[in-house]
Amino acid sequence: MTALPANDFPPAPPSIIDDAPLRALNTFGIDARAHRLVTLTDARTLPAALDACGPDGPALILGGGSNLLLTRDIDGAVLRIASRGRAIVEQAGDDVIVEAAAGEPWHPFVQWTLAQRLFGLENLSLIPGLVGASPIQNIGAYGVEMADRMRSLLAIHLRTGESRRFDASECRFGYRDSVFKHGDGPQWLIASVRFGLSRRADPRPGYGDIGAELQTRGIDASTATPPQIAEAVCAIRRRKLPDPALIGNAGSFFKNPVLPRRQAEALRQAHPDMPVYPAGDGHAKIAAAWLIEHCGWKGFRDGDAGVHPQHALVLVNYGHARGAELLALARRIQDSVRQRFGVAIEPEPRVI
Repeated sequence: MTALPANDFPPAPPSIIDDAPLRALNTFGIDARAHRLVTLTDARTLPAALDACGPDGPALILGGGSNLLLTRDIDGAVLRIASRGRAIVEQAGDDVIVEAAAGEPWHPFVQWTLAQRLFGLENLSLIPGLVGASPIQNIGAYGVEMADRMRSLLAIHLRTGESRRFDASECRFGYRDSVFKHGDGPQWLIASVRFGLSRRADPRPGYGDIGAELQTRGIDASTATPPQIAEAVCAIRRRKLPDPALIGNAGSFFKNPVLPRRQAEALRQAHPDMPVYPAGDGHAKIAAAWLIEHCGWKGFRDGDAGVHPQHALVLVNYGHARGAELLALARRIQDSVRQRFGVAIEPEPRVI
């Protein structure tokens, strides 16, 4: 069950903490607790970690806590994934397969690939969370999705102990979606992920504000290098999105709704400045931030729960908001968007 090529070190046993605080382990900074926190640092010790979780298994699998809203304490065990490791595992000319353990933080992993002159993930720079969570959510930004570069992943079934490698097609990726969100999917613990990268640069600077950001840096978008695009993406994200270390948040809280093209076009006729993007197969994607902002929520605050003044998609915890307060605010926003535009917007983070 080793996620990466085996080393000579004995596997580290999982750590166990009872009545564990979770505030520092979720980027919203929600002050919740777990009956037991089991931290897994080596996939080889997963059986011991599951034993420590008790006969019912883990009540929650926790990665970086960046896509999670806790509205209560966790009565059972929380299994925290903290395994590390990254390596080049295959090379064929300019095409390279790299593998990273599930517990690797995503952004440092992207930086490592660029340092190795391996390109393809630069548009996904500065996304919070861990490598192992990236396929579950099919993370995406600035015209690129994780699914574009993922080749396979190794997963372990929590009930049966079966170890299985999924290729990209078996993951059934969709917009912020995968097989691991449905049916038996949540029972698969992702141990490592393999990505297909290239030593040939194929930059994609044409999405969103990347071109404008490059221009302010005196860089021609047509000749921009992957590291330059990564730096531009980081600058944009830092400018638009609050740092969770300063203000609790989980990034974009709502998904952009995907609608039948006819419905989207009718909305754009009624609201000509509404951003609408092609979504394939007779559908179009609407900018949720525009919908929320035009319902008057941008910058709204109720106690310590609020909407960020710079980005209407971002719910924030200004200090001591409870998860239930943030969830109540999210539902108010959903109701107002539905009433004004007839459009349902769905939360992106997992709500517990």
